[in-house]
Amino acid sequence: MIEPRPVTIGFIPANRGFFSDELAARMRQGTIDTLQAAGARVVCPSPEQTKVGCVETVDEARLAGRLFREHQVDGIVINCVNFGDEKGAAISVKESGRDVPILVVGAQEEEALTPTTERRDSFCGLLSTCEALRQLGRRYSVPEVPICYPTDESFRAAAERFVGVVRVVAGLRNARYGQVGARPNDFWTCRYNEKALQTLGPTVVTRDLSEVIAAIQRRETDADVKRVIDEITDTINCDGIDPSVLDKIAKLELVLDEFVADEKLDALAIQCWTSIQENLGICTCTTMSRFDDRGIPSACEADIMGALSMHALQLASGGPSCLADWNNVHNDDPELVNCWHCGVFPTSWAKTPPKMGCQEIVAGAAGRENCMGVVEFVMQDGPVTLCRATQDNAGRFKVALAEGVVEPNDAKTFGSYGWVRIPGIQQLYRRVLLRHFPHHVAMNRPATANGVGNVLWEAFGNYLGFEVFTADRTDGAWTPELPFSV
Repeated sequence: MIEPRPVTIGFIPANRGFFSDELAARMRQGTIDTLQAAGARVVCPSPEQTKVGCVETVDEARLAGRLFREHQVDGIVINCVNFGDEKGAAISVKESGRDVPILVVGAQEEEALTPTTERRDSFCGLLSTCEALRQLGRRYSVPEVPICYPTDESFRAAAERFVGVVRVVAGLRNARYGQVGARPNDFWTCRYNEKALQTLGPTVVTRDLSEVIAAIQRRETDADVKRVIDEITDTINCDGIDPSVLDKIAKLELVLDEFVADEKLDALAIQCWTSIQENLGICTCTTMSRFDDRGIPSACEADIMGALSMHALQLASGGPSCLADWNNVHNDDPELVNCWHCGVFPTSWAKTPPKMGCQEIVAGAAGRENCMGVVEFVMQDGPVTLCRATQDNAGRFKVALAEGVVEPNDAKTFGSYGWVRIPGIQQLYRRVLLRHFPHHVAMNRPATANGVGNVLWEAFGNYLGFEVFTADRTDGAWTPELPFSV
């Protein structure tokens, strides 16, 4: 697993004085415990700052909002720990000044009602809180079971997913992507609108490929170069690869490492052919594979929107991503697709032993001796999530999402690849064609069998303003009726 991006959640325990403070305090602490277990740092008024640490009055709401602003929270959770005060919750959100994802939930009753029962009535109060958020023009999320205990498995799952949504939204809005070189001239599919991308949040930092090549040529074969070569040969079979090729591949990694560190980059998009083969005599694939495994998504063919797609998947899952061509559909199985690239998949995905080889496609133009450095293997079986973000001609954003399963198959090819079963792929493929998506798709092996499609569906559709297309959604409009299994 890759070290996840830290997430800070502002928590509003919405109280109303007519109801039990004791019950409210209990639900407050239970919610904090669940959010922390989901990986979030929680910012909330303390019992010393407000009555039992909850939020009701204008003064309490303003205090909570100031806390959220000071801590620059990435998301907000509102729990109506009893009926709740919609005014207090709304003022807290407004005072925070934070345009972030919001999760609203209500606390379940302790027992069957009687005339003397200490009751919450959050089933009613949650309606008022959501109406107040709508009046502020704020988007929000609701769990599948909106009224629950913080300890319920349904809320634990909702909290984990919401933390994932927050991580994706905050990560993309603050992303910095490095573009190394120009896209290949033949690949119009890798075009993008940089100014429109900046309005979404990501900043693109460019580096001319000639500067990278010059830095490699100047670099001595020092201890760091030898260390990287050792790391490569420890994980990849490099039999038959000339030592000078490994030397240049290691130097490429170190030069790009400096670029990433200096510019605080989250991902890369690299001009991987044919200039670097003709001018340096290597392929970039080994370096990109290793960066992917280290949590620096690296997209082929200077595909910045591909890098964004990879980055979103990594933020959602906590594991490495790759960029693939979904190359062909199996000749006798219409739901089985070959997801392939010449040799850039992270080696942690390998089922067969990784082996360094030649980029045979480019070799015809640049010479076989100049095209070593791809990493070939068949990827492990198991669930995958696929994601492709792109822009239309006006710079508006859209994304295609799918869940699939890599499975064994006798059909073979070169490079790195897996055969992915994607239910409804024919319908999705038509949408990819008709809605103008390019040929690259990002792929990720999430830790859970259900994948991270729901996290991306909500992050892109509800909070980032993307049209979202799946096999069973035709219009691209986001709806809280989730398209994937929970």
